Amino acid sequence: MNGIKENIPQLLLLLFVVITFLQSGLDKVFDWRGNLSWLKEHFSKSIFRNTVPLLLFVITCMELTAGIASLVGGIQLVISGDYIVAQTGAVIAALSLLMLLLGQRVAKDYEGAKTIVIYFIPTVILILLLQY
Repeated sequence: MNGIKENIPQLLLLLFVVITFLQSGLDKVFDWRGNLSWLKEHFSKSIFRNTVPLLLFVITCMELTAGIASLVGGIQLVISGDYIVAQTGAVIAALSLLMLLLGQRVAKDYEGAKTIVIYFIPTVILILLLQY
């Protein structure tokens, strides 16, 4: 298991992405109505007010894809040293966070936007670490 020892920072950050994005995506799947209701209210006075269901579907797909790709990519990194799937998962995670950041800014939820930056920083570090 040389792949673990050589890639501890990458694997820890991939695990961070897996936990963050799978939990968030699965929460949206299992509590679709609750999330949709909250988001409709959150964006009721924004340009996104008429597209909330579509945007929720898109971000749910992005989060699940980021989490699954990061999980598969972490396993692949350990087994074969290949990092392409892990890198793809990290990039999708970063794009998801940028989408969420845009939504928070448009909704004028500046505290929520600040929180997203906290997730964005380690995700970008992960992308850099996976550049080799």
